[in-house]
Amino acid sequence: MDSVHSEDGQAEGPSTGDQAPLPVGLTELERAIIAKLDEDKAQDMVLIDLRGKSPMSDAMIVASGRSHRHVGALADHLLRLFKDLGLGKVKVEGLPHCDWVLLDAGDVIVHLFRPEVRTFYNIEKIWAIDSAHRGGAGVA
Repeated sequence: MDSVHSEDGQAEGPSTGDQAPLPVGLTELERAIIAKLDEDKAQDMVLIDLRGKSPMSDAMIVASGRSHRHVGALADHLLRLFKDLGLGKVKVEGLPHCDWVLLDAGDVIVHLFRPEVRTFYNIEKIWAIDSAHRGGAGVA
């Protein structure tokens, strides 16, 4: 894993040598997703807390895979995890192409990207604390 950050750009969790620490999930589901992504070598994981910011979900996890195949495998493994946790059918978008796969598990939304697609869309910036569209700092 290359690096892991929280929504404010700060690393989270206990440090493990030269590896960036994992984000710290608040719920069992968040922790299970983060652990599975880490086990499957996802890169640049970010946990964004949406509580109080959006009614659509409590958290968003964004991560990158190294290739189309890696993104597809990450998504497949998360779908198996959701089934094992009893979440039933999770809404999935983007699996045929695996450039950007979205998994909506209700309380947690997971975005999996190839690195260049993630850089292009930069969805973490949309949810940044000081985003102008949410009335953050610096907005008149």
